[in-house]
Amino acid sequence: MALKAVHVSDVPNLDQVPEGPSLALYSAGFARGEARAPFKAPKFLVIGHRGHGMNALQSSDRRMRGFMENTLLSFNAAAKHPVDFVEFDVQVTRDDCPVIFHDDVILSEDNGTIFEKRMTELSLAEFLSYGPQRENGKIGRSLWRKTGSGKIVKWNVEEEDSLCTLQEAFEKVEPSLGFNVELKFDDHIVYQQDHLVHVLQVILKVVFECAQGRPIIFSSFQPDAALLIRKLQSIYPVFFLTNGGTEIYYDSRRNSLEEAIKLCLEGGLQGIVSEVKGVFRNPAAVPKIKESKLSLLTYGKLNNVSEAVYMQHLMGIDGVIVDLVQEITEAVSELIKPAKEGLGESAGEVEEGKLELKPLFSKKELAFLLKLIPELIQL
Repeated sequence: MALKAVHVSDVPNLDQVPEGPSLALYSAGFARGEARAPFKAPKFLVIGHRGHGMNALQSSDRRMRGFMENTLLSFNAAAKHPVDFVEFDVQVTRDDCPVIFHDDVILSEDNGTIFEKRMTELSLAEFLSYGPQRENGKIGRSLWRKTGSGKIVKWNVEEEDSLCTLQEAFEKVEPSLGFNVELKFDDHIVYQQDHLVHVLQVILKVVFECAQGRPIIFSSFQPDAALLIRKLQSIYPVFFLTNGGTEIYYDSRRNSLEEAIKLCLEGGLQGIVSEVKGVFRNPAAVPKIKESKLSLLTYGKLNNVSEAVYMQHLMGIDGVIVDLVQEITEAVSELIKPAKEGLGESAGEVEEGKLELKPLFSKKELAFLLKLIPELIQL
């Protein structure tokens, strides 16, 4: 089924939404009636994907199976490196608890049979009963996962951890680490406006009660969820997630960077998070995004290649979401130097503390690369 467009203009601001018992607790915490304020990254951002990196269970690369993704262990492991944020996926259980888990369904095995349950149909207790358990001696339900090819594999990683809630992440993860909270919805479900508003309010309640000054970015592939979270609050920036045209959806708002720009400007969003291939295939969109005073982050496998990350910095992209946290943070530290360290005699002409590029490419070489990259990405 396709996504259904929601008339966001019909949704009231939070102070006009009828307050339920939970909403009343935090509605005073929202700023209201503010115009879109651009999100300005203080430097080139490196963001850990699902913490220290997503789990690619069939990969021969052990780094992709190091820490259980979307767990407190993975988040705090990422925090040991110079990352600015960790990105993670938030869904809401049937008893209204925001939890952190990527997949739309959760798989387990019993007596040789694989059972599949939709994440949002589980209670909190049921969700926490999967995987490693906090209580010593208690054994949880086995966790399995369906790969992109449809194969079902056991969720084996080198360092396991129990599943967790959004509140626990706020309470137990290094407080200086920013959170890129992806609002996760199923691509194949038509969501009604009332349902989206309810889910977002449940998430916002936890954020406003627990954030305590932690940097936060909201993002979502679901266009209406992105527009609604921006309408319901104006304290934290909201980014629209897009494949940048690398995949085609029924909802045309998801099918290009140009559509993403349009959505952001109409909805007052602060930025775009694109699949990096979508940017490399369409580099002309980057100056358009910048001219629109929008920030641009990227995700995707190419972000685990240091040269591709450096190229994005040259293009003016604001940051990258990566799986190989240690390797990419080290590469960024090496390739992007503080002005006085990286530019020699010319450094004195640059404002102190400002980050500048090591001048590895001339303007002519950069122009050539920008023309060449879209052709390479098609291969």
